Amino acid sequence: MSSNIFILLRQELILSLLIFILLFIKIGKERSNESVLNLINGLLLVNLAAGLFGMSEGGIFNGMFTTNAFIVLEKNILNLALLIISMQSYAWLKNHKQLAEFYLLIFTSLLGMFFMISSGNLLMFYLGLEMSTIPLAAAANFDLAKRKSSEAAMKLILSSAFSSGILLMGISFLYGTTGTLSFDVLTAHISNNPMQIFAFILVVSGFAFKISAVPFHLWTADVYEGSPVAVTAFLSVVSKAAVLFTFTSILYKVFTPIATVWYSVLVVLSIATILIGNLFALRQDNFKRFLAFSSIAQVGFILIGISGSSQAGSASLVYFVLIYVFSNLAAFGVVSVVSALAGKENISDFKGFYKTNPFLSWVLTIALFSLAGVPPTAGFFGKLFLMMAGAAKDNYGLIIFASLNMVVSFYYYLKVVKAIFMDENEAPIQKLSIPKITQLAMYICIAGIIITGLASLVYDYIYSLSIGI
Repeated sequence: MSSNIFILLRQELILSLLIFILLFIKIGKERSNESVLNLINGLLLVNLAAGLFGMSEGGIFNGMFTTNAFIVLEKNILNLALLIISMQSYAWLKNHKQLAEFYLLIFTSLLGMFFMISSGNLLMFYLGLEMSTIPLAAAANFDLAKRKSSEAAMKLILSSAFSSGILLMGISFLYGTTGTLSFDVLTAHISNNPMQIFAFILVVSGFAFKISAVPFHLWTADVYEGSPVAVTAFLSVVSKAAVLFTFTSILYKVFTPIATVWYSVLVVLSIATILIGNLFALRQDNFKRFLAFSSIAQVGFILIGISGSSQAGSASLVYFVLIYVFSNLAAFGVVSVVSALAGKENISDFKGFYKTNPFLSWVLTIALFSLAGVPPTAGFFGKLFLMMAGAAKDNYGLIIFASLNMVVSFYYYLKVVKAIFMDENEAPIQKLSIPKITQLAMYICIAGIIITGLASLVYDYIYSLSIGI
């Protein structure tokens, strides 16, 4: 039994070991930030590699913790995203005094996400959610000298506390009407009972806060703008992906008996989220706020795929998140380098950027094309599979609406490309010296954008693992 626990909890145990190593580094003799960063990135690479080997399927702690090949894949995607973020943030982190503390917060948050994704019980899910959220509020305040960073942390902790309270109230109502918190048992007791419908609405509202679905998105842009770019990237990609994985699992496992109810809810949320995300992205100049509203619009497309309530829905979600990791982190990688080395974060600052930094310009352009869904980038295929999964319910009006909004999104993504390649700037951003490890991370992102789109075996593999989920 003990050996089985070690196998099923391998990813969590490795991450816990990394946290202890960081603690020893912090209390040990003083080291240069460059050496610590190289060690951490090496450990993150080992952590990613360890998750790629075969894992057993099963559950422990009376079903509170469960895992299978599909869940392991989801965690591996998060590990990959964290490694890329760490590599891209090298220029910022090497000059930061609290380097070890930053990684302690991020690793603790990721550990909470792992427990949340593997939860087979609403109590385990809630504990994992809180464990993943609280460290992020501290990380958002990591630019200690900037007032906006403190403001971002305050807004994040207040909105998270409010959403967690709503979510916990919904869980309490579910427990009161069913007498259980176990996913396997809950399904048999869920019905169209008005109290359970109300509980479901509260649970969905709590999730909607975490994924920035409209109308629960108001905190997103301010927190993204005020936080350090590395934290913003983590919030936008890793945190959001973990919550979406868990949300889909709970919908498909627990609330299947009221699928008609949550389908209607997801349709309304997706329409509002795509529309508002696109409209507000049109008018942004700050790059982090721009990517915040872009990510909000992307969530709307994801909700359409999830609404299909099928194996294709689960597979298209994971496939799109993998593409989103490469695309969004490529964009954030460029913003991170420019912010750390030039101190600029506005889109208007990128006018004439191609003349001085052609490599970064092409990385950002390819990333924006993928986010917009321009073929043959992977983003096009990701949105295509989401639309196909959503079309399983024959709601073609919703698919047409989403497709038209993809056209709208082309405008604000191409507006940035126009600024980079065509607009003149009397004082363009100077040529930046990019750390080698950051360049490698960008090459990985570009390769990911191309390969995940053109290699059909990527989606086929994800789809094969989603069988029975």
